[in-house]
Amino acid sequence: MIEAGKQLAQLLEQIKEARTLLDHERKAVDVRALDIEMSDPDFWKDQEKAARVSKKREDLAKELELWAALQTEVEQLISLCEMPEAEHDLDLRADIEKRAAELHEKYQKLEFYLLFSEQYDENSIIMAIHAGTGGVEAMDWAAMLQRMYLRYAEKKGWRVNIVDYSPGMEAGLKSVVMEINGRHVYGHLKGEHGTHRLVRMSPFNADGLRQTSFALVEILPQIEQDSDLVIDPKDVRIDTMTAGGNGGQSVNTTYSAIRLVHIPTGIIISVQNERSQLQNKETAFKILKARLLALQLQAQKKEREELRGEHKSAEWGNQIRSYVLAPYRMVKDLRTRHETSDTVGVLDGELDPFVEAYLRWIKIKGNEARAVSDEPDYEDE
Repeated sequence: MIEAGKQLAQLLEQIKEARTLLDHERKAVDVRALDIEMSDPDFWKDQEKAARVSKKREDLAKELELWAALQTEVEQLISLCEMPEAEHDLDLRADIEKRAAELHEKYQKLEFYLLFSEQYDENSIIMAIHAGTGGVEAMDWAAMLQRMYLRYAEKKGWRVNIVDYSPGMEAGLKSVVMEINGRHVYGHLKGEHGTHRLVRMSPFNADGLRQTSFALVEILPQIEQDSDLVIDPKDVRIDTMTAGGNGGQSVNTTYSAIRLVHIPTGIIISVQNERSQLQNKETAFKILKARLLALQLQAQKKEREELRGEHKSAEWGNQIRSYVLAPYRMVKDLRTRHETSDTVGVLDGELDPFVEAYLRWIKIKGNEARAVSDEPDYEDE
C-alpha cells in the first residue's frame, strides 16, 4: 500500500475511536426516539417545546451524518490506495494525496467536538452581562460585549432571546440577561465566564485620555424541566410589579414583571421582557435553576481543587481577558495566553480561536490533575 494509504488507515482508526467517544450508537437511538416523539399528532401544540425538540433532532442527525460521511470517504479512498494502479500512476497518486489531505482537514474540524466532555457542554445557556465600575464608559463596554456575543451566536446559527435589559444612563447598558439556545452553546461559551477588561481612548472623555473599563459576564447552563434539581416553593418569594422600559401597549400598566427571591441563597431574579406574567415567571424560575446549578458546580470545583491542594480562588468574577485598543491593539486571554492583534475581528464575534484555546487548556489541566491523583501514595507503604 502507498504511504497515503497507511496514513488513511490511521485516520480511519481515529475516526472510529472518536465516534465511540462521542457515543454515536446512543445518539442514533436518540434520533429514532425523537422521530417517534415528533410523529405524535399533538407534537406541535406546544410550539416552544416542539421547536426545541426538532432542533435537537436536527443537530444530532447532522453530527451523525457528518461523521458517517467522513468515515465512508476515508474507506473508499483506502480502497483506491489498494488498487495496483496506485503504485505506478503518478497522477492517481497525486489525486489520492490531495484528497487525503482534505479528509485530514475535515477530521481536524470535527475533532474539535471531542473537547466537549463535561456534563452540561451540550446545553443551551443563560448569559448575563453586567457593567462594572466606570460609569458611562463601563456601560458602553458592556454593550460592546453584548454585540460581540450576538454576532458570535449569529455565526453559529443559535437563537437568542433577551430576557431582561437595563439600559445605561447615557449610552450602553447596565445589565442584560439573554437566553442563547442551540447545541453545545455551554461548551463553547463556558470559558467566557468572568471579568472582561477594556483599555481604549475614551469617546466619552473630552481630554481623549485612555480609560480602563470592566464588565462581568456570567454563563449559566440551562437545565431541563425534569432535572433532579428541585426548588421548594416555600424557599421562593414571588413579587409582581409593573414592567419598566420605553412604554408601549400595556408595558407600564399591567403587573407583568416578576421578581423572585430565593430565601436560602439570597439570589434575586427579575424578568420583565414578556407581556405575560406567566411567561416571565417561567423564565425567572429557569434562570433561578441555572443559578442554583452554577452554585453546585462552583462548590464541586472548589472541593476538587482542595483535594488536589490547589489554593486558587474559585470565585466566578476573576479577570479572564484583556482587550487593548490603545496605544496598541491586542486581545489576550490571561488563562490560556492565547492572543491576537485582530481586535476588530474579535469584537465582531470571531471568538473560535479563544474558545478552542480554552477548551484545550482545561483538557490539559484535567489530564494533569488525573495524572497527579493516579500517582501511588508511598507514604502509606
